[in-house]
Amino acid sequence: MNTLFDKIWDSHVVSIVEDGPTQLYIDRLYCHEVTSPQAFDGMRARGLKCFRPEKIFCMPDHNTPTHDQDKPIEDPVSKKQVDALSKNAAEFGLNHFGMMNEKNGIIHVVGPERGLSLPGMTIVCGDSHTSTHGAVGAVAFGIGTSEVEMVMASQCILQQKPKSMRINVNGTLKKGVTAKDIALYLMSQLSTSGATGYFVEYSGSAVKDLTMEGRLTLCNLSIEMGARGGFIAPDEKTFEYLKGREYAPKGEAWDKAVAYWKTLKSGDDAVFDKELNFKAEDIEPMVTYGTNPGMGCGISQNIPSIDTVDEAGKESYLKSLNYMGFKPGEKLLGKKVDYVFLGACTNGRIEDFRAFADLVKKSGKKKAEGVTAWLVPGSWLVDKQIREEGLDKELEAAGFAIRQPGCSACLAMNDDKIPAGKLSVSTSNRNFEGRQGPGARTVLASPLTAAAAAVTGVITDPRTLL
Repeated sequence: MNTLFDKIWDSHVVSIVEDGPTQLYIDRLYCHEVTSPQAFDGMRARGLKCFRPEKIFCMPDHNTPTHDQDKPIEDPVSKKQVDALSKNAAEFGLNHFGMMNEKNGIIHVVGPERGLSLPGMTIVCGDSHTSTHGAVGAVAFGIGTSEVEMVMASQCILQQKPKSMRINVNGTLKKGVTAKDIALYLMSQLSTSGATGYFVEYSGSAVKDLTMEGRLTLCNLSIEMGARGGFIAPDEKTFEYLKGREYAPKGEAWDKAVAYWKTLKSGDDAVFDKELNFKAEDIEPMVTYGTNPGMGCGISQNIPSIDTVDEAGKESYLKSLNYMGFKPGEKLLGKKVDYVFLGACTNGRIEDFRAFADLVKKSGKKKAEGVTAWLVPGSWLVDKQIREEGLDKELEAAGFAIRQPGCSACLAMNDDKIPAGKLSVSTSNRNFEGRQGPGARTVLASPLTAAAAAVTGVITDPRTLL
């Protein structure tokens, strides 16, 4: 019996090159400003039009400033890229949600919330975190710029079919443990290469219990385990989330779509190339201590001592800790925090802001002196929800401000850069050297752990404040 991955993949195969790749039909291409200019130039040079322009959606997110978006962008490189996307989308007749457009935001937040990403689809974007869209039951993965051009020209892509892996997380998550903690825990267990060559299906009772926002967070981080992508079979929660969304089917078309979506699951006798099982009860709030997302531990635990690291990895392990200013065997609890970032395509959704605000409220504290906090919605729709629910007022009363939507401090491609040497507790997806700014030091964590750091000024177990 086929896995769900097989079902979706096989239904999109156009042709198979003998001893070569598969020609795969793509339902949706997302384009942002960073990885698309060369693709548009390539199309222009070959005198080509986009084959199915209505299937392509463009929006700037990486370079957009998170303040004064109604004014011209000051950074010349950012301005050039954002302007180029606007010009290219107009020239090729593509859907474009520009800055200050109410549909603008981080592409991986906007796709699901607008109903553009749907179960059973194949979805690509020139961005590694495209795996996010797998949360709706789609096969979604990042591609390179030359492949973006390939999809623009033909609505198809040449791909080797990945192997399949199922990761089951069963049981019930404890208080203060979130989808972000599941993802960081899996990476700490599997390493950043543990799922290389695989497409991961997440399953098990703890995964099914996650909200759609939680599922989007979990799938977002699949790439950080080396996976080609990650997804979750659609269920009633998925349908409920998508119903009534702007681009989701309506009326009779909706009923027909749901009837099909209900068939999208792996059979009881489906065989995976690899299957792994984990217990939800083993997971506590997680933090990273190194310079890749797999270097993480439970917040109450110690950084692994050097004798637990294999000989080949000792040098890079010590280099990583040296960059972070940490020592093997010590705890992260109580470390002074300079910056806190809530946002990114990992944790920039309404549920993340609710969680952050809830912990601030329950702690009875205000933003700690000496902490700079950037709270950045993933889209204008999230911003609207924040204001409708009064979360902005609650947070402002505690000394926090809501910024305008964009990728922000997830990566150093806009004004929101963490200064060299400063320690940031971040809800984003990567803690590489210089990822948040040259010399910046990043600890990845959940919105609850970020909120706990923001009100105490040090790395704090969120469970002590809930």
